[in-house]
Amino acid sequence: MGERTLRGARLGGQSFEDERGIEFAARQNVSYACPQGHTFEIPMSVEADVPAVWECPRCGAEALSQDGQVKEAKAEKPVRTHWDMLLERRSLPELEEILSERLELLRGGEIGPAHLHRQTKKKAKSA
Repeated sequence: MGERTLRGARLGGQSFEDERGIEFAARQNVSYACPQGHTFEIPMSVEADVPAVWECPRCGAEALSQDGQVKEAKAEKPVRTHWDMLLERRSLPELEEILSERLELLRGGEIGPAHLHRQTKKKAKSA
């Protein structure tokens, strides 16, 4: 039982290393202001790309940087519908030709729901 005993410090993780001889990275404080009037600072590395928008820790709104950076507008793709994609592959005369062929097959009973074809075949056999 003694071999399985867990040993260590206490919960919460206390470091036994001291900070002598350690160089910390250069930091800068970036100020943000949210639309609700809250202002706050976030410490960031000097080498970091500073975002123009940061979530407000108080209310969760988008806070803008007070450094004068402007939020970049994302280029939005236009919405493509099924019809747009179909027109990329076929022309209107081709689509009209395919439609007329399919309507002929449907009316002839060669394609379509099976229960409709069974009724027409039974009627044709009994007559």
